Amino acid sequence: MSGLVKCIIVDDEPMALALLESYVLKTPFLQLVRKCSNAFEALQAVNEETVDLVFLDIQMPELTGIELSKTLPQRTRVIFTTAFNEYALDGFKARALDYLMKPFGFDQFYNAALRAKEWFEMVENQSATAPPLTITTETVTTEPAKEFIFVKSEYRQLKIMLNEVLYFEGLKDYIKIWLVNQPKAILTLMSLKSLEAELPADKFMRVHRSFIIALDKVEVIERNQVIINKQRITVADQYRDKFQEYIRTNSIG
Repeated sequence: MSGLVKCIIVDDEPMALALLESYVLKTPFLQLVRKCSNAFEALQAVNEETVDLVFLDIQMPELTGIELSKTLPQRTRVIFTTAFNEYALDGFKARALDYLMKPFGFDQFYNAALRAKEWFEMVENQSATAPPLTITTETVTTEPAKEFIFVKSEYRQLKIMLNEVLYFEGLKDYIKIWLVNQPKAILTLMSLKSLEAELPADKFMRVHRSFIIALDKVEVIERNQVIINKQRITVADQYRDKFQEYIRTNSIG
């Protein structure tokens, strides 16, 4: 980033709040904007200050950290802190950058903060390199073609290059990401529906309730199936017309 990561810390336990404060002050790329003892103080801080990152306790009276996270601005990201591991799944669903289990030491805190800093740098760099698109006499600003996504997997943010994706396979609340030359899939907590909205529509297509395929990785089309890297994937009825239109558009002869 071009500057410090501005953060607030939120915990209803005074000792935990003091420990978080000491960790933030020891981390050179963090700037402590405010410390809050409940969710309502945190909301006020976010409304009054520029806040990049919130270190947020989950189990708090009146308004939990999970509930608070859903009201934060899009620019503000969260690292959850809690002693209750049953909240881990909810934490991922809230799109937290990381999740610290109490009691945690400074090394764990620092690593989580560092991953957050790298995430903000990635977003900033992607925004800075977005070129304007000029058409005749009018200038239209557009987002650059998305080349990669970050996904949460085993408490890490993994960078997935979209040109290396073979297909995405949905498994209830999880997705398996199958990549070129990778024998094992990457597992992440996300729905196919939410992922589909983030993918470039000219490169990926949903062909089944459980599969989104990379169109340029299709090797063979056989009746109502596509073959990608020896994997047969059925094109379901509700997606068949759209897929057939894509095939007609790109066929010759």
